[in-house]
Amino acid sequence: MRMTNKIMRNNSLYNINQNKILEDRLTNQMTNQSKIARPSDDPVVAIRALRLRSNVTAVSQYYDKNAKDADQWLTVTADALTTIDEVLTDLLSQATGAANKDFTADNLDIVLTQMKSLTKEFYASGNVDYAGRFVFSGFRTDTAITFSAEDVSEMTKHPVSYEIHEDMGYADISTINYTNYNILSTDIGGNGVNANNESYEQGITNTKLFRLRLSYNNLDSADAAGNLPITLTVGGNTVPQTAFTEYSDAEKAYAAIADGTEQGIAYIPSTGELVFSEKYYQDNYKEGDQFGITYNKSNWIEGDINPVHYFPCTETKDIGDGTMADVKKTAYNITSVNQDIYYDVGFNQQIQVNTLTTEVFSHDVQRDMDDFQHCLTQLRDIETKISDIEKKRAEFAEDSDDYKNWTKKLEAANKAKDYIRENIHTKFENQITNYQKYQNDNNIAITNNATRGSRLELISTRLMNQKATFKDLQTDNEGIDVTQVAVELSASELTYQAALMATGKIMETNLMNYI
Repeated sequence: MRMTNKIMRNNSLYNINQNKILEDRLTNQMTNQSKIARPSDDPVVAIRALRLRSNVTAVSQYYDKNAKDADQWLTVTADALTTIDEVLTDLLSQATGAANKDFTADNLDIVLTQMKSLTKEFYASGNVDYAGRFVFSGFRTDTAITFSAEDVSEMTKHPVSYEIHEDMGYADISTINYTNYNILSTDIGGNGVNANNESYEQGITNTKLFRLRLSYNNLDSADAAGNLPITLTVGGNTVPQTAFTEYSDAEKAYAAIADGTEQGIAYIPSTGELVFSEKYYQDNYKEGDQFGITYNKSNWIEGDINPVHYFPCTETKDIGDGTMADVKKTAYNITSVNQDIYYDVGFNQQIQVNTLTTEVFSHDVQRDMDDFQHCLTQLRDIETKISDIEKKRAEFAEDSDDYKNWTKKLEAANKAKDYIRENIHTKFENQITNYQKYQNDNNIAITNNATRGSRLELISTRLMNQKATFKDLQTDNEGIDVTQVAVELSASELTYQAALMATGKIMETNLMNYI
């Protein structure tokens, strides 16, 4: 076959072009530090690259974002729980000191002021948030666990009422001791006796009362028609309204139960209590009974716990001028929903980050303060009566009948004070146990949160290693050996230059040079 100049020219240009393509590919590899610029360069490398990039992206999302976000949530929760533990420790210390029987009403007032401040801090710690999300509020991360001043101000403009349902058991029936010293207010008649010919000292009683203490005080009272806004069911059976008597004053309710005037259930909206007469309690309730209580609360103050985090409840809100058309009703927790929040922190791996309000923040911590306040009120009252009696007795001669009568009254007052002081002592001793229980609940929450943190730390370490491994695989798959590519590029450039020179020499000759 005859080799023409055109054939030689075409072959030379083709070879030069192939060499140029190789040089261009090597130059791109050096520039991009990658083996391929397009899938067609190496389909196997391209497919493997897509998979590895997907793995690196997923692991980066888990490690750099999800795991760190979860860690911050757990850290914020841990800090809050630590603060709560310190608060409960201080409350326990205050209760231990207040159990001292020598404390006067003024001493106890100082202690209670401190305890109230600590209780306020207890719930304030529950309103801690992370990146604008309240960490203890379950799915309702936009809602604090207590009402703020702004919430109360809004409720003033647009009144809000909650119908709340609480479930309790027989074990939730607690007892309180009530000292009735009303006899000290009767007129003196005879030798230290009242109108019923009963000595003052004999008339002082200290009665055990049985009660169900609801989670809130300042509840709604009966309407204009006398219908009570409370329903009690026992074992699924509704207690008739005739069994209830509403009392506006707790002291009067306790006194009525203590002296037998009240034979049924005393409903006390101001303190949020259902107090049973002993006969009614003994005749109607037994071990294992389950109670369902539904009641209404429309009066809210700053620091009150939002019921939507705890109970099945219905919010009724006036959003307009008060007409029925402007009333909005919203039901909460009607169905049981698990409000644990999980973060994806790995391939098919999740970790819970939140601690629920119900695990730590019991209403009882706040409600215990109401009981202490009642005890303090009684102690202060009896101390005032003792002081008044002593002043009155000093007006008479020591051998006079009036002096003797006031002495009898003073002895009765001191007996009442002994009862009240013993009741306070018992209350504070029991409160030591209560605070230890609250602290145990908090410690369990701390342990659970720390366990999640430890697990997350292990997962994060594994994710870090996975991320490094996938990146190494990605580099091995897509990356180049710079030294080798540099040598190949240099050789390619030399080859290209040599080819140009050789082709130039070839193109100077033609067929005639060979003839």
